[in-house]
Amino acid sequence: MKLVQRIALRYFRTKFSLLAAISKKKAAEKAFELFCTPQSRNKKALPKIFEQAEPLSFRLDGVMVKGWRWIPESGELPATGKKAMICHGFESSVINFDRYIKPLLKKGYEVLAFDAPAHGRSGGKQINAPLYKKMILEVNKRYGPVHSFMAHSFGGLGLSLAMEEISHTPTHKLVLIAPATETKTAIDTFFRFLQLDTGIRTEFERLIIQKSGLSSDWFSIHRAMKNISASVLWVHDEDDDTTPLSDALKVKEDGYENVEFMITKGLGHRRIYRENKVTKAIIDFM
Repeated sequence: MKLVQRIALRYFRTKFSLLAAISKKKAAEKAFELFCTPQSRNKKALPKIFEQAEPLSFRLDGVMVKGWRWIPESGELPATGKKAMICHGFESSVINFDRYIKPLLKKGYEVLAFDAPAHGRSGGKQINAPLYKKMILEVNKRYGPVHSFMAHSFGGLGLSLAMEEISHTPTHKLVLIAPATETKTAIDTFFRFLQLDTGIRTEFERLIIQKSGLSSDWFSIHRAMKNISASVLWVHDEDDDTTPLSDALKVKEDGYENVEFMITKGLGHRRIYRENKVTKAIIDFM
């Protein structure tokens, strides 16, 4: 951990300790705000393939969402009429998935890719699972219908929640790469990292219910999977320290016939989607 990160961590731990002494509810509100706020934004130069894309944008809850669309060139394989969408993870951007665009175009897909609110080149300062789901539903409504999706990490949770509301069949394709399977796990990790006490955790859960009408357990791919009939390729690494494989294995144990698992070793949480064998497996599946 870098010095500036250690200083920031000490600051937040002290801040929440003082807040909790005054009001655990206020501390929970500030903790929720921090939980939903990316601490970094990927705005690196656009990869060359993005020069061939049509820029797209729309407003969602007052936030400008920006994305790109690629159409298969007439000189390549004929267009299938099918559309694919790429969804990135927390503190990431769709520009990290540039290696997938050309292969998808060659398969005849129209490709859609959007930065979620508070990410990349989109506006906003905060993101949560319901908002990510809402963005995916809006993209599908405006530019779809989308036939195939691929999503990494937090994008996998948003996508799985959206798929419960998107009309689809077993012919639709869904690739989940190291998805954030359980929101409860993410919250528990966040609380351990900041060393927040259980009283704040209780108020934090109440706040989620107040805002969404649902508990944190509902925001779960494990729960949502029973409502997803699409063909699913689930890619996860044994050494993932961000979205633990143990959560994914609970889905695997359910034995869904439409879900195929690819378990890797030594790739972690982010390198996994850049690995050549994983990339090939995903493109072949889609």
